[in-house]
Amino acid sequence: MSGEQFDSVEALLEEARLTARMPEPAERLRLRQAAGLSRAQVAAAVGVGRQTVANWEDGSTDPQPPGRFKYLRLLEGLAQIHPAPAQNRTPAAETTAPGVAPAAGSAVPETAWGANGLAVQGEPAPCLRCGVATPYKATDGHSLHPGAMCQPSAATPKAAGSSTPAPAPAPVPSRPQRRAKSAARAQAETAGLIGQAVHEELERAEGDADAATKALVKRAIPDVMRLFEETRATARYTYTAYPALPDILKKPSKKESDQIWEARPNFHHPHYSLKSPGSIAVTALDVNAAYLSALKAWLPIGKLEHSTGTDGVDPKRSGVHLITPSPWHHPHLPDPLGDRDQPGPVWVTNATLRLLLRLAGPKYGLLDPPVVHESWTSGATENFLDALRKTLTAARETAIAEDDTITLEYIKAMYSKFISTMGESIHNREIMRPDWMHIIHSQAYANLWGKAYKAHQAGLDVIAMMGTDELHVTGDWRQVFPEGRGVAQMKIKHSDAKASGEYTIGTAAR
Repeated sequence: MSGEQFDSVEALLEEARLTARMPEPAERLRLRQAAGLSRAQVAAAVGVGRQTVANWEDGSTDPQPPGRFKYLRLLEGLAQIHPAPAQNRTPAAETTAPGVAPAAGSAVPETAWGANGLAVQGEPAPCLRCGVATPYKATDGHSLHPGAMCQPSAATPKAAGSSTPAPAPAPVPSRPQRRAKSAARAQAETAGLIGQAVHEELERAEGDADAATKALVKRAIPDVMRLFEETRATARYTYTAYPALPDILKKPSKKESDQIWEARPNFHHPHYSLKSPGSIAVTALDVNAAYLSALKAWLPIGKLEHSTGTDGVDPKRSGVHLITPSPWHHPHLPDPLGDRDQPGPVWVTNATLRLLLRLAGPKYGLLDPPVVHESWTSGATENFLDALRKTLTAARETAIAEDDTITLEYIKAMYSKFISTMGESIHNREIMRPDWMHIIHSQAYANLWGKAYKAHQAGLDVIAMMGTDELHVTGDWRQVFPEGRGVAQMKIKHSDAKASGEYTIGTAAR
């Protein structure tokens, strides 16, 4: 055998040894969690992406070079410090041949631990359980992998003369099945994190609800970022924290804004006035959790790329666009471009452009399509933040059902601060995506415009539309919108303003 062939054989044997030593996915997850390490920490130490670590832990993929050896070394070290619970360990028995099942009733050696708290090591020899060489020792002096670092079932040979057929291997779940199971587990775990945080702060505040709420609001940003990381565990896309940005998305100074117009509305119907006496009944409505719903928006995933004309207008892309909007002439509905009185081209988000194009289409026919001059876009998905949205929505619904005002305020602080700090903010250094922030804001305004249109189509007059969540209408609004506190419901908005709750107006002088 030539030297080259010998090296190839040794390489294959080393591959087999590494595969045999690698713990099962569930054990990989257990060891990391037992050590209190985040996926990001493991990824940085091993030299892979955080999503790769998540895939290794849920079994979507197997560890591969170049990070596999470092990952295995980390797991073996963690297994010394955090051995598997006794009920989960595979019994090891004294035997003269490695990998042979122990006789019934024989003693079960344990891992030998030194005074420093680490497993005792010595000359490598075949492990009692799996036969793979290991330097770690058992209490009887034999070599033995610590914790659950070996897989005896895969290495234990069948006893000589045995006619019992080997058990059929368990069916391997498909990738969609693994992903669905992992997503369900991740959502349950993240929901538990919310309850755990509330419990911690209530204990720390000795039951003082106000103090606990203030503490939860204060920690909302790091907590929601942790939730975001956890909900991304089974995702197909990774996110770039600091992509290069075009100048239009950069603030000239701390006190100045960038060039993106979010289409924020401030509409008041010109035919009606609070100052005019009258008996027209109006109800101020509040859209529940408007920003939370707006997390379902088309967000660009990668670095924004420049294009001219309509080349950047694509249903599967998102970003910002320089457009010249067409005039808005509808007498009873707010301008979908918001409270803008300056003519000429304007940079808008993809959420605003989608709304304008939809309203220019055959279904609505409310205006002419805008002229698109140039765009900064990348490939996009509407579901990038959907797992986070669903987790927070479910927790919010539970808090409403239990009349848990502390958790409600905590959740509101998390999603609102998550959005407001994902641009250029000193309060959140983990994401710098002003394009996402603008798109989500614009999506909330577009969602509100859709509700105004629905009210108008049902015969109600839209008296006012402001911000992300305020809609004033005449008539029986309950026939149009469900009433309640859920994200798909509306409730009466009460404030110190004159136009609050249920009030009356008159016709404006013309």
